[in-house]
Amino acid sequence: MPMIMDDGINVDDLFGESASLELGLPATAPTSNSTKGLAQRLDEMRLLGCCQKIAWSKQGCIAYISQDTLRVNLRHLECRPSDGKWVLSGDTPLHPVAEAHGGQPLVHLCWNEIGSELAVVDSSGRVSIYNIAISLNSLAGQRQAAFDPVDDAAQIVGMMWLNIQRSVHAFNVAAMVQGRRAYSPFRRRPIGPFHPAGKAALLCVTRSGIIRLLYQNPDNKWAEISAELKNASYSDRLLTHAAIVATQNGILIATYSACQKIYFYRVQINWTPPQWDPSQLKQTPNQFPVPSFRFMHSKVEAPCIVPSASRNGEATNDGLLSSANPLYCLTRLDIVLAAHDNSAGMTTNPWIIAVFSIPPHATPDHSQQQSPCSVIVRWQLESAPQVLHPKFDEVNAKKNNAQIKPKSVLRRLEDMYCDRYVTMIEQTEHGNVLAVTYDDSSVTFYDPKTMAVLNGTDDTNTLTSLAHAGFHYPPDSAGSFPSKDHDGTKVDTPIAGLHISFSPSGCNAVTLDGEGQAQLRVMEHSYGAENGLYDENKFSAAVASLTLAFCRGCGSEFNTDDILLILKRQASPDAQISFINEVYRALGVNCNYTQENDKLMSHQYLPKCLSVQAALGFIDKYKSRNFASNVPWTILQLRHASVLYALFLQYLKGGVQAEPPDADAIRILLGNTKWALDLLHYVLNDLLDLADDLENLLSDQEAFAQKLKTISSLPLIILLSSMSRAFLRFICRGLRGIQAGYATAPLTGDAGVYYAEIYRTLDTSPVRIDVYEKLLAGVDSTVRHVYHGAGFGDNERPGPEKELLVNGRIPPVLVTAVSTILRQTVPALKPDIDRMAIYMGDYSWLGLGSDRRAELYRRTRDVDIIKKIPFRSTASAGSDEAQSGKHNPSQVRRRCVRCCEIMCGAYPPRPQLSSRMMYKLGYVRYCICGGGWTLESDFHR
Repeated sequence: MPMIMDDGINVDDLFGESASLELGLPATAPTSNSTKGLAQRLDEMRLLGCCQKIAWSKQGCIAYISQDTLRVNLRHLECRPSDGKWVLSGDTPLHPVAEAHGGQPLVHLCWNEIGSELAVVDSSGRVSIYNIAISLNSLAGQRQAAFDPVDDAAQIVGMMWLNIQRSVHAFNVAAMVQGRRAYSPFRRRPIGPFHPAGKAALLCVTRSGIIRLLYQNPDNKWAEISAELKNASYSDRLLTHAAIVATQNGILIATYSACQKIYFYRVQINWTPPQWDPSQLKQTPNQFPVPSFRFMHSKVEAPCIVPSASRNGEATNDGLLSSANPLYCLTRLDIVLAAHDNSAGMTTNPWIIAVFSIPPHATPDHSQQQSPCSVIVRWQLESAPQVLHPKFDEVNAKKNNAQIKPKSVLRRLEDMYCDRYVTMIEQTEHGNVLAVTYDDSSVTFYDPKTMAVLNGTDDTNTLTSLAHAGFHYPPDSAGSFPSKDHDGTKVDTPIAGLHISFSPSGCNAVTLDGEGQAQLRVMEHSYGAENGLYDENKFSAAVASLTLAFCRGCGSEFNTDDILLILKRQASPDAQISFINEVYRALGVNCNYTQENDKLMSHQYLPKCLSVQAALGFIDKYKSRNFASNVPWTILQLRHASVLYALFLQYLKGGVQAEPPDADAIRILLGNTKWALDLLHYVLNDLLDLADDLENLLSDQEAFAQKLKTISSLPLIILLSSMSRAFLRFICRGLRGIQAGYATAPLTGDAGVYYAEIYRTLDTSPVRIDVYEKLLAGVDSTVRHVYHGAGFGDNERPGPEKELLVNGRIPPVLVTAVSTILRQTVPALKPDIDRMAIYMGDYSWLGLGSDRRAELYRRTRDVDIIKKIPFRSTASAGSDEAQSGKHNPSQVRRRCVRCCEIMCGAYPPRPQLSSRMMYKLGYVRYCICGGGWTLESDFHR
């Protein structure tokens, strides 16, 4: 079907007459590229409800359809290794798409709830599905489009993924309570229906009124069921739009037909059996759960009169025809739910929102001023009592207590008139904001409950979103591209508002420019500095709203790189520190671990806090982080080694499986053992040097305290912090267990060779593990004694511990502890230390130093962040202890988009202990810092 506004029609040329026929048609002005592009986009939105060309995953992957509509490209946010700036990555084509759809134009993209599965839809309604497998720019095919026939009637007009059955921490508000922000997390229950086996499932509505459920079985094969939506008449079966959303009372579906009617449905998906136990497969193979549809309610008709007959939305008998404008066409249909504000779920009824737009050239310019470009029409779903005819009262009911069920009705609310074309409506910030984008690229934020504009001018004592605090998208200067009009005149064609998608936290957006390329837009805030004045309340609101957004991302396990980008680009160092302090407090991370706590390794939010703090201090790949962020970066690596040792020892004891470890697993263990030992040597060497350098000041506490302020010693901070000291204890415990298990480990071949090297490394260490345990016990006793002497109990200790962790500074209360450690604890260990071996050790490969030797190592070598195995960087030829894999097609090299560290490994992973360890630790998709992986093509940056 041709686009209705592709070109203006010249009636004179049509009949070959030189004189005008004077038919009273509006004069057609020359069509500019901008107007043509807008008209084409409005036509797409009018003809098909599913026409989203760009989509940003909750895991951070951006997918968009190429300009020729035949390909899908992938992008993501990343920290650039060369200068540490956060940017939009380059394009990576998703190669399987073009082959899967056989040249059919692609029309729609849709990510699932958690952002790991991508559905790609073509113009014939065929669906292919992809999964983020090992990196943000490498998706694996899950379902082929060839399963579906080529059928125009099967075009998809509405689509929704079923949610995942998982409970998450939700953060609704940041409220001011007694001068501080309270973030009040609560446990949010998931909204069904769910796949009983936890697999993916996709719900679709087609143009012909068929509802389809595509679902994946436990054997990873895809199946499908379908049913017909019941409509009032055959003519209403031709649908153009459908909105689908999951609620606690079933799936809600609103459809719009070619006859301009809106119908409402409530659907249940039942599974047989409702629960699935994988262990039952041995008794009844291939008996997977089978779904079925149950229609709970349907056919709530809403006439679409645009604009409404009156401002309050109530039609009048005499004004019905005069108010309707037949030129308006529906261009978008959505169902909007209120945000979860408590653990009980949503209590507010949903709204149906429809956007009606008028074609750009449908009326003359002078009339265009009288008719709004777009009208936002809203209905609220409500329950109303059934009203029967009075004659029914005369009929004797068989049951006197029979009750008539209430019926569902759609109550039309007041219309909203827009002087610009609405091109996108998206619910962002975990349902707290309704973002409306216009054709001029401007974005307006609304409260979904009241449709009040959120612009930061209201009371911010109870913040619900970034928009509420005053964050906004500035006018998009990059939202136009130079082009030529039909007469050769250069014009700027606005394009940024036609295709847009928002980041997981809503603070960034990505748009498609005139050449079909993705462009990044970033929210801005004054941070309290306006017109040469400073407003502390606005600064506080900005930091609190960023903290709230970050906590929501952590609680839902969504990507938070978009927040990092804003902090790195816009926030001052003081604002960054304020943000970090708020995050630790909001997520309830207690920095005091003077009492050993085995739950430290499984703390949900601790690595996320450490990661964002380390990322804010990243400079570039070749320089050390700033000192304050080097502390959390070191602790992240200590945590990695601690968890790795604990998991391996659990496997070794047969607690998880009885198979002997494979060579790759032992090699991972070997690399981390060498790293952990060298780190312990590095800490001890620095303490020995400090004890020698400060020996003359140890008797003068005042002079010693002043000197200590000028010293930046990472090992000293790591030793003083109870959190990192606890991880060091876990590491020592793991090393002892590995050394003790060597004699009984059933290992042969390469695995036995690697384990023998681990034992030899530990056995020949210049310092025994028990000596380090004695050092840690001495420091622990000293710190506790100092805290007790100063009257610092459990409520006071988090303060100085947080000072160590967040600012990298030694608090005054611990100055005495440092003096005792250097004067008594360290000298007592000297008889058990090979001082010369410790002093001559090369610690540059640890990546923690800031000296020239460490910087040279960074420029010439890389260290696998997971396996702790050094290898030559891409700038150098050859390989060292690890093969780069350049000549081995099964080897892949991945870079973390957040910390820029490298991991090399085999893919696909083998079903051995090493692979299970990687899955268990979460390193298949994520780095130890929580950042996503990006696959480096041919190992070139």
